[in-house]
Amino acid sequence: MAAANYLPSEDQFLCSICLDVFTDPVSTACGHNFCKHCITEHWDRSDIYQCPMCNNEFNTRPELHVNTFISEMVAEFRRSAQQKASSSSSSSEQQVFKPGEIHCDVCTETKLKALKSCLVCLTSYCETHLEPHLTMSGLKRHQLIDPVENLEDRMCPKHDKPLELFCKTDQTCVCMLCTVLDHKMHDVVPLKEAYEGKKAELETESQQMIQKRQLKIEEIKHSVDLSKEEADREIAEGVQVFTALKESAERGQANLINTIKEKQKTTENQAEDFIKELEQELSELKKRSSEVEQVTHSEDHLHFIQRFMSLKVAPPTKDWTEVSIHSSHEGTVVRAVVQLEETFSKEMKKLLEAELKRVQKYAVDVTLDPDTTNPYLILSDDGKQVSHGDVKKNLPNNQERFSYCNCVLGKQSFSSGRFYFEVQVKGKTKWDLGVARESINRKGAIILSPWSGNWTLRLRNGNEYKALDDPPVLLSLKSRPQKVGVFVDYEEGLVSFYDVDAAALIYSFTGCSFTDKLFPFFGPGLNDGGQNSAPLTISPVRVN
Repeated sequence: MAAANYLPSEDQFLCSICLDVFTDPVSTACGHNFCKHCITEHWDRSDIYQCPMCNNEFNTRPELHVNTFISEMVAEFRRSAQQKASSSSSSSEQQVFKPGEIHCDVCTETKLKALKSCLVCLTSYCETHLEPHLTMSGLKRHQLIDPVENLEDRMCPKHDKPLELFCKTDQTCVCMLCTVLDHKMHDVVPLKEAYEGKKAELETESQQMIQKRQLKIEEIKHSVDLSKEEADREIAEGVQVFTALKESAERGQANLINTIKEKQKTTENQAEDFIKELEQELSELKKRSSEVEQVTHSEDHLHFIQRFMSLKVAPPTKDWTEVSIHSSHEGTVVRAVVQLEETFSKEMKKLLEAELKRVQKYAVDVTLDPDTTNPYLILSDDGKQVSHGDVKKNLPNNQERFSYCNCVLGKQSFSSGRFYFEVQVKGKTKWDLGVARESINRKGAIILSPWSGNWTLRLRNGNEYKALDDPPVLLSLKSRPQKVGVFVDYEEGLVSFYDVDAAALIYSFTGCSFTDKLFPFFGPGLNDGGQNSAPLTISPVRVN
């Protein structure tokens, strides 16, 4: 009964090993008390049997029995603390556990919402059952966190100890036993230190990601502004060109109508003059016919003969056999359309010159990649020229090199945006030029076509130009290009070729689908005994 009326301080009921209230307390021969589980486990890990408090050694492992007196005192102490906690919290209504929330592991009937989880006890507590952790000095040392699920995951699966350390070497959470067994000599720090480091790293990384995306937003906005300016400029140029064409067409139409009307008026006037002259002659002929009729009815032969001679020579008549009215409109419309076409060509040339200037703004510095060069090709030291030689060089057969096709790629690759480069083709009778995707076949024959990853222009026989589309397109060019410009818009799926000197568009591949890196593609063609010895030369871009 004395134990029920008087309770010692909490510190007298704490195990010196686990620092918690005794569970199944046992006493050693030296008079010190421990949890039965704690002292048993302590001796299991040691080769000698000694008291953890006074280091008193025992020759043999002591047989342990629960100290019933202390056990009853501890039980009474727990009941008292529980009642105290219940009475102190009875005035406040606690929240009942709801689906999706963490519940108290101690509540037996109505599960209440957990306020905290203990990383030492691996238990979640409601407000009532949390009270001992807030009032008892031994339990105050336990680490409390906001309620979480699966607290058993916080125990080492191998040693059944709390995961309270972090191995920086293996980047994993470990327990105390792991540091002396599996992670010996590793860089191990407390979880809190690792938490602070990882938190700072994550915050830094997060800030960097935020900054990158903010910069990307500004970049996109700036691109939109530039695109709008370019769109407005192109609209203005387009309106100007179409206005000029429309005005030219209207002038041509007006001139055509006036010309035809004037010619028709001339024809009508000529016809009126002819009709007037014919009517006058017709009148005279009718008068003469009347006189002839009078003479032919006379029986006076002398008078008839005398009148016959005068009627025979008069009136003088015109020979109308070759006289006719011809339409003079033929060819008028054709000439007007030809003139309109000339105007259209002039305006088209202006547009193409402006277009070429725009794409030249995306000029890039391209150099040839010697690691991709076919062994029969000759590269200049600066990587700007390539031609075909007659002798095969002994080069490493690396994965990037073209072993069959006489071609070479540029060093630079592009997987977004726009780019432009120019190549001098002067003096050559054959060449292949364009872009190719990274996955192009390097070790066998290549059929140059978009489906095989090539978008190229080809010259053969000195003047036979083809766009190697699917199917290939034979081109009819007004002049032989001396310098070819290649422009690519990756996102739009566009590859265009220009005659730089003539500022003319040669051909455009449209609707292309680019999925991997693109490389400039060069094929100088066979040497042909010196007839095609001129090199393909990458030229610096100069805006006209």
